[in-house]
Amino acid sequence: MNFTRLSTLLFAIGSWLLTSCQAATYDIPGKEMMTQSEKTETATFGSGCFWCSEAIFQQLKGVIKVEPGYSGGARANPTYEQVSSGATGHAEVIQVTYNPEIITFDELLEVFWSTHDPTTLNRQGADVGTQYRSVIFYHNEQQRHLAETYKARLDNSGAWKNPVVTEISPLKVFYPAESYHHDYFDRNSNAPYCTYVIVPKLEKFKKVFQDKVRQP
Repeated sequence: MNFTRLSTLLFAIGSWLLTSCQAATYDIPGKEMMTQSEKTETATFGSGCFWCSEAIFQQLKGVIKVEPGYSGGARANPTYEQVSSGATGHAEVIQVTYNPEIITFDELLEVFWSTHDPTTLNRQGADVGTQYRSVIFYHNEQQRHLAETYKARLDNSGAWKNPVVTEISPLKVFYPAESYHHDYFDRNSNAPYCTYVIVPKLEKFKKVFQDKVRQP
């Protein structure tokens, strides 16, 4: 765990999420980022608006696919509107398919915790509600152990004044989001939310994680 890098990034968290991710939607079909390799594992994270999370994790070396969706609630096959109401119990999440020989789960955790504020309960910036909660849905016991260990070390490090409230729960069901949410930033880079929120966030992320960013 690179606490120096984490501390460098923390100062900017408050300015990253300035407006709501419900500001606009565009009905554009999604696409995969690249062909899946033979050696893969899967991780599922929720850190606020999945438009931002998707854009960040797509930049990482070793990440094969990032899919936005919903998880953690009781309603089957929820829609974006239903999840956005906060009544379903689902969180906006991304499911990351990655090559563990190139990037480890621990490294994904570092990016996850460095690119949102895990001390604000059910809130990221202007996005408020349980659908925007900080959460890790683990796929196996190894992921659970790594996530809980990392969370405890973060709390003990004093990186934040307030305790980390990130939920760590087993993944039960993942529901892919509607097609217009896939590759949202790539397809809507001129939209206001992308310009004022995602672009500055990506710039800061790339500066801190230069060694992990995929080359153009």
